[in-house]
Amino acid sequence: MNKVNTPQGIMALFIITLTLLLSGCAESVPKETYLEGKTMGTTYHIKYYDELEAMSALQIQEQIDAVLVDVNQSMSTYIKDSEINIFNRLPANQFMPISEDFRAVISESIRLGESTNTLDVTMGPLIDLWGFGPDKKPTNRPTDGELQAMIANIGVDKLVLNEQGLAKTVDGLELSFSATAKGYGIDKVAQLLESRGIANYMVEIGGELRISGEKPNEQGWVIAIEQPDAEPGKREVHRILLPGTMGIATSGDYRIFYIMDGETYTHLIDPLTGMPIKHDLVSVTVLHPSAMTADGLATALTVMGMEKAQAYAQDNNLAVYLIAKSPDGLVTYSSPAFEPYL
Repeated sequence: MNKVNTPQGIMALFIITLTLLLSGCAESVPKETYLEGKTMGTTYHIKYYDELEAMSALQIQEQIDAVLVDVNQSMSTYIKDSEINIFNRLPANQFMPISEDFRAVISESIRLGESTNTLDVTMGPLIDLWGFGPDKKPTNRPTDGELQAMIANIGVDKLVLNEQGLAKTVDGLELSFSATAKGYGIDKVAQLLESRGIANYMVEIGGELRISGEKPNEQGWVIAIEQPDAEPGKREVHRILLPGTMGIATSGDYRIFYIMDGETYTHLIDPLTGMPIKHDLVSVTVLHPSAMTADGLATALTVMGMEKAQAYAQDNNLAVYLIAKSPDGLVTYSSPAFEPYL
C-alpha cells in the first residue's frame, strides 16, 4: 500500500494491558484468541474473545486474510493490476466500473477531501514532484511554476463518481488511498468478526485500531497515546484512553522528515499550497466509529495545524486529541467530544 503521504504507520497508539485482581469470580472466561499476519506493506494484530467458538482460529484467520487480500488487490499502488492502478492509467472522461469496496473508500475520501481541503487522494504526483515517493528523499525543491502547474491538475473536484463508476476530468490524475485504505481494511475485518458472532475484539493494522466490547470480567480496552518527544528508539506513554467501541487513528510529523539545503521538510504536504507543512502540530489522535474515517481525519487535521484543527474538530463535533510544540515544551488540546474517553 502506498503510504508516502502519511506517517500513520508509526505505531503512535499501543495497547496497555491492565491486570485486575478479581476474587470470587466463578464465571467461565471466554477464550482469548490472538492472530497476526502481514498486509498492505505492514502487519496486523487481532485479539478477540469468542463465546460461541463456532469457528476455529485457523478458519477465522483464513477468512480475515481473504478479506485483506481483496482490499489490497483493489487499493494497493504496488500491485500492477490492482483496481486503483487500472484507474490511474485510465484517460480522462472514461468511466470505470468499480467494486463495492473501492466505491466505499473513494466516496468517503471525496467527502473528507471536500470537507477538510487538506486530505487529497489525488496528490500522489505532487508528492513525487517533491521526491517523497517510495524509498526516495528530496534532492531539489520544485520551482513555484512546477508547484502551481501541479496544483492545477490535482484535486478531488476532478473526480466524477456516479452509478456508472468513477472517472477523472484531466489526464494523468492518479489516486492513492494511503490515508484511508488501511482504516477501511480494519473496518472490513471488524465486520467479518461481528458477522461470526464475535463482539469483543481489537483489530490493529499498521498502528491504527478498531475496538469493540470489552475483555473478560468487564475489563475495558485501554489504549495509550505515544509521547511524541520520547528519545529515538524508546516508547513512552503520553496519555491513557478508554475508547470503548471505536476506531482510533493517530498521525504525526515528528518522526519522518528530511533536511535539504538547511531546511527541514516533513513528508506531509498541504494540497492547497503544494508545500510540506511547517507548523507546531506534531500528533493528532482521532476517535470515530469508522477506522477509515478516523484514519483520513488524522492525516487531514495534521496538515491543518493546531488552530485550524481545533476549529474543525469543534465545528464537526469530533473526538480529537492534539499535541503541539511550543517554546515551553508540548501543549495539548482535547476536544469536548474527546473528554469522555480520557
